[in-house]
Amino acid sequence: MSKVVVLLHLTLDGVMQAPGGPDEDRSGGFTHGGWAQPRGASVVAALGGIGEVGGMLFGRRTYESFYSFWPNQPDNPFTAALNSNQKYVASTTLAEPLPWINSTLLAGDAAAAIAELKRQHAKNLLILGSGTLVQSLMRRSLIDEYVLAIHPLVLGTGRRLFVEGLPPTELRLADSKTTADGVIVATYRAGEQ
Repeated sequence: MSKVVVLLHLTLDGVMQAPGGPDEDRSGGFTHGGWAQPRGASVVAALGGIGEVGGMLFGRRTYESFYSFWPNQPDNPFTAALNSNQKYVASTTLAEPLPWINSTLLAGDAAAAIAELKRQHAKNLLILGSGTLVQSLMRRSLIDEYVLAIHPLVLGTGRRLFVEGLPPTELRLADSKTTADGVIVATYRAGEQ
């Protein structure tokens, strides 16, 4: 059985919205997009490897954002990893065939489909971004591990990861690293004492 591992950038006040670029997600009038970019390279270096990945999970918005950029970066090793990994996409508006190679649309209830994927796979299922999907899986206790890059920044506005109405969850700190520019990369595991 696999684990669902979430990799997210957060501010100190828990904002996860649009870390990658100014136009990544302007919903709700958000104007701080790209806030993680100045410290992005140090986070990548601190992450090292993320272990063996049996597939990647995406919400529609993140999938479309990644697809618009990564296949067009042929000299980047991350492109090859994204292209070769199986991508599972939770969406009620997309239809198959999906445009990016090795992509499968999760039909019906995404949380139920992901619970089934966990049973079928031996290697981890990785979620990059996809905050709405992450929160829906949190409500069903399907997240096993959080790798959070916590940036020394308070934005005061924007969509947050941990919102009211999520079930109480006890997490155990499994690892932490601090980058030279003050980002804490913390790995938390759910359901462990």
